[in-house]
Amino acid sequence: MSLLPWQVRTQRFRPPRFGRRGLDPGEVQAFLDRLATELAVHYDALRAARLETARLGCEVRRLRAEQARRYNVGRH
Repeated sequence: MSLLPWQVRTQRFRPPRFGRRGLDPGEVQAFLDRLATELAVHYDALRAARLETARLGCEVRRLRAEQARRYNVGRH
C-alpha cells in the first residue's frame, strides 16, 4: 500500500518510555525508512516515464522527417 501525503502530514509518534524525552527513535526510524522506500519507488517511476517521453519524442521527430522526405520526393 502506497504512502499517501495525508499520512505523512498526520503521522504522530508515541511518546518515549517513561524517563525519556522526545520521540521514540525506533518508531521514527521505521517511518522514515518507509517514507524513503515510497519515495524511491516514485522517483524510479518518474525516471522511467521521462525516459519513455524522450524515446517517444525521438520517434515522433523521426516519423515527421520521414514524412517530409516522402512529401518532398513526391513534389519533384
